[in-house]
Amino acid sequence: MKYLNHFLRLGLLLIIVSCNRDKNNSNSYPQLLWYEQAASVWEEALPIGNGRIGAMVFGNPINERIQLNDDSLWPKNLGWDHPEGTPEDLANIRRLLVQGYHTAVDSLLVEKFSNKTVVRSHQTLGNLFINLQHDVATEYQRSLKLNEAITSVKYKFEGYKVTQDAFVSAPDQLLIISLKSEHPNGLNGIIHLSRPKDKGVATTKTFTKKGCLIMEGEVTQREGAFNSKSNPILEGVQFQTIVQPNHHGGTVKTVEDGIELKGVKEIELRIVSNSSYYHKNYKSENINQLSEVQNYSFEDLKGRHVRDHQMLYNRVNFDIITDNKLQTIPTDKRLKAIKEGTVDLELQETLFHFGRYLLIASSRPSTLPANLQGLWNPHINAPWNSDYHLNINLQMNYWLANLTQLDELNSPLFDFIDRLIINGRTTAKKNFGVRGSFLPHATDIWTPTWLRAPTAYWGASFGAGGWMIQHYWQHYLFTNDIEFLKTRAFPAMEAVAQFYSDWIIEDKRDGTLIAAPSTSPENRYLDTNGNPVASCLGSAMDQQVITEVFTNYLKAAKILNHKDNLIGIVKQQLMRLRTGFQLGSDGRILEWDREYPEYEPGHRHMSHLYGFHPGDQISLSKTPKLFDAVRKTLEYRLKNGGAGTGWSRAWLINCAARLIDGVMAQEHIQLLFEKSIFSNLFDAHPPFQIDGNFGYTAGVAELLVQSHEPGIIRVLPALPPNWKNGMVKGIKARGNIQVDLKWEWNELKHLQLISKSDTQTDIVYKEKNFRVKLKANIPYELKI
Repeated sequence: MKYLNHFLRLGLLLIIVSCNRDKNNSNSYPQLLWYEQAASVWEEALPIGNGRIGAMVFGNPINERIQLNDDSLWPKNLGWDHPEGTPEDLANIRRLLVQGYHTAVDSLLVEKFSNKTVVRSHQTLGNLFINLQHDVATEYQRSLKLNEAITSVKYKFEGYKVTQDAFVSAPDQLLIISLKSEHPNGLNGIIHLSRPKDKGVATTKTFTKKGCLIMEGEVTQREGAFNSKSNPILEGVQFQTIVQPNHHGGTVKTVEDGIELKGVKEIELRIVSNSSYYHKNYKSENINQLSEVQNYSFEDLKGRHVRDHQMLYNRVNFDIITDNKLQTIPTDKRLKAIKEGTVDLELQETLFHFGRYLLIASSRPSTLPANLQGLWNPHINAPWNSDYHLNINLQMNYWLANLTQLDELNSPLFDFIDRLIINGRTTAKKNFGVRGSFLPHATDIWTPTWLRAPTAYWGASFGAGGWMIQHYWQHYLFTNDIEFLKTRAFPAMEAVAQFYSDWIIEDKRDGTLIAAPSTSPENRYLDTNGNPVASCLGSAMDQQVITEVFTNYLKAAKILNHKDNLIGIVKQQLMRLRTGFQLGSDGRILEWDREYPEYEPGHRHMSHLYGFHPGDQISLSKTPKLFDAVRKTLEYRLKNGGAGTGWSRAWLINCAARLIDGVMAQEHIQLLFEKSIFSNLFDAHPPFQIDGNFGYTAGVAELLVQSHEPGIIRVLPALPPNWKNGMVKGIKARGNIQVDLKWEWNELKHLQLISKSDTQTDIVYKEKNFRVKLKANIPYELKI
């Protein structure tokens, strides 16, 4: 009866909307977010971006706020030094660990090797305010077209139509806002820029010059901290933002710190913003960017922007075919209905596209990679500094890139990790006395590689480097780009393999090789005295990561015919590595080196399943016992409250896909929407973290197509039962093979493969296996 009531309410909404709304065709387009009121809080605003510049559009017709971001706005790199820890300290920690003094080891790891609490945050650029003399807006609608990357606001003032469109152009590197009014009195009001103060101190000055509104400033962090001590940072990246108005009808004039509109029929704001991080002469860069587009009309700029966006966005199409027309209901009302029990398949489809949209908007070549909040951050002191966490979050941000044919959007990630690897060589040598490169669990724009965090369970993580290197290898597998493997991937893989080769030690208990000290990201177990501790002798994740690093390093070396002494050493070490898949008494995979009591059995991280996903060390056909152990491990985690954050639930959906379990995936897709999605479809940790958005999109792709098993492409391996009819086009399988498929009533009806090279592969659908030979760029249709 409860679900019947929900559907009746939705049906009534459909009737009301159909009868009372003069809808555009776009309202029924499934790749659209739309609302009947302006955003009242930041999590309701709509995101746009070009990788470097981002904006959150609130759509308020009277006091419009457009919150602005630049991915490079950070306080200064003060050259903070490495902690004092030495190789001798590491040797002492290992002795204590072997003797079972885990609490002491946790303390020493922080005391000797961590810079403890560090506050140095990515910051907001500020806000653009458009204050118009409207009292009441009627017939209001705001929207975001994912396939065009344009936000729109439409309403009537005193019966006359007013519109606002906004987008951030990648080809022209500027934010464009267009406002039009059919009212006889036009648009009247004022436009101004501002930036939140840093602990009460202004960091910008705003003025007008040559008809433009200009804001200049420098990032500071008066609440900065280093080594758990107050450390105000009074210098940082410098920046300048220019608002250039172009209008038709009425008058536009600059006032002391704003732009005044009187009787304006149309106005276009061209906004450029550059920083000293990217350009020494960042102010000149702003002038150059405005000059380069001076001969382009709004429609020219819009067309260039849309073509650029669709060049990436249109590579994939995905449609869950239903008889429902819930897209005629505003997005926030649909989410409310979901939280009350409604199943909205079309919004599940939209969230998949939204993840692709967000990556296109937050990660472009020559920008910084998407951080914890992607590109969108309204704070001076952001949650978790809006930094780069390497113990799942940054990696999850990019799981979807190759799967959805957005290969080039990996470029900022590789550029960033390459810089980390350079600095990580210093950390490895100075602190640990080993070769190769060490990557920490968290870092920032300046790529320091020292440990940070006041506790061992949070910051003493040693598997991050191997996890990041997985992306280089996977990018090669998806693209078959041998030049990338040779010049970018292999040097990075070799640096991290060298570190782990020197890092591992012999476990005297059984003669195997282990990582020591070792932790499982952000989790703890109980020692014999009942105290929560983090350190152990070879956690499951670290052992799995090192196994993967060594295995892939050897594969890459063979492909490149690379000769080096390290190859022989790694081969021998790989044979002696303790497995990362030890089973406990109940058949679950152990998270640590022994079967300890768990401090938080429902922990959000599922790090001991790394080798299952995103790794490829477990499969139903090759390791059935471990495959079953994965399910037991997940069931136990969930029974104790696991997957409580948005990104954790998204990871679980990916695991359900690998378990070939569409029923499990269906359940957790619904729970993700019920518990962890804001009204603008941002993922809720809470607060907002973008990784869950990206992880969901990757998970949906894996429900439809999987290729992590060598030489095998699985189609519809974990189709949710309620996705009865649908199609997907453009999913990429490893080997650079595009997969297009259609299903009806949960059965595959059409499959087409397009390979970029001559190859052969096995296609697996349910219990059927087909060996197919593919010719380069010639579509191959498989008859089922």
